[in-house]
Amino acid sequence: MPPESFLDSKALHLKAASDARVAERVAGHLRRRIAEDDWRPYRSKEEALHAWSRLGGIRLQVMQALGLLKTPDSGSLGDR
Repeated sequence: MPPESFLDSKALHLKAASDARVAERVAGHLRRRIAEDDWRPYRSKEEALHAWSRLGGIRLQVMQALGLLKTPDSGSLGDR
């Protein structure tokens, strides 16, 4: 059974236990950007989210858990 972690009551499906630390770090990074409204080097929040969602993996799952994406299938669930 793959490791599972929770972020804001949403399940994250992770491949390894160490991925939970990565997810926490990504969540902290995104929360800081939200609080500071800092989306550099992108021109807007939407542009940044679009670019990051194409990366898939843990980052995509964290963005979905934080409610940053409109639909759960906004991008690939592939590896980083």
